Amino acid sequence: MDFKEGDIKIKRIQSASSINTFKQCPRKYFYSYVLELPTSDNIYQVRGNIAHSALEHFFSINTNHIDEHNYEKHLKVAMQELLVFHWRAEKERLDKLKLPEDKIQHYFEDTLHMLIAWVDLFCRKIRSAKKSFKEAFAYLTPIAEQHFISRKFGVQGFIDAIEIQDGKTRVMDYKTSSSSELTDEYLLQLSIYTLLYHEKYGKFPDEVGLYLLRHGEKTIKADEKLLKLAEKECLEIHRRTLSDDIEDYPLNPGPLCKWSTGQCDFYNICFKNKKINEF
Repeated sequence: MDFKEGDIKIKRIQSASSINTFKQCPRKYFYSYVLELPTSDNIYQVRGNIAHSALEHFFSINTNHIDEHNYEKHLKVAMQELLVFHWRAEKERLDKLKLPEDKIQHYFEDTLHMLIAWVDLFCRKIRSAKKSFKEAFAYLTPIAEQHFISRKFGVQGFIDAIEIQDGKTRVMDYKTSSSSELTDEYLLQLSIYTLLYHEKYGKFPDEVGLYLLRHGEKTIKADEKLLKLAEKECLEIHRRTLSDDIEDYPLNPGPLCKWSTGQCDFYNICFKNKKINEF
């Protein structure tokens, strides 16, 4: 049901993901968010979920047997155990991908490499904290997995980590993708997080950023410019997605329709005459 909040007519609650989908291909948005057709998992989604689960639960490990002399080794072992646990927990989803066993092993090892690199970064922060191990671990533990929603702008987001250290706040997200830069898609996500945080707390976080698990961390200042970007994008997506007519959501053919190892969930509708009612 449509509802109106201020001057914005909102058809559905959006997210950085839905806005980026529309920018990538309006027709894909139509199938995903208007018709809500089912989509299939892929290895990047599944292993991304697993990595996020391991990182979230990392801060709940028992640290009683860990001290200043052995923490690096123990934290790496703990992260590996978390990855194994969550990988096994997703066995059904992984099996449905029907990938060769050597491919599954490759993605497991690749994910482990990223998570251990993150632990290395975390250990450097422990050393820099100039505290005992337990004090540093508690000091660096973020507020995890927070759901924010703006009724005013009709947008929501799940924030992976809010770090509060020395009176400064960073809003951070974990990424397993290969990108080493803050792309336009990432900047949109960070602007949405800035808007959500600002609306909830009435102030900006000091920084917003990403743990690009292959490359380290990237942060930017959260400011009025980011806030205005998010507001503009929210207004635009709501304006352009009021219609339920497929003709208002044009195809945008390109490399994300089909690639060497897969294709868009809706490729066969767009190019192979598959019927919508066959989903």
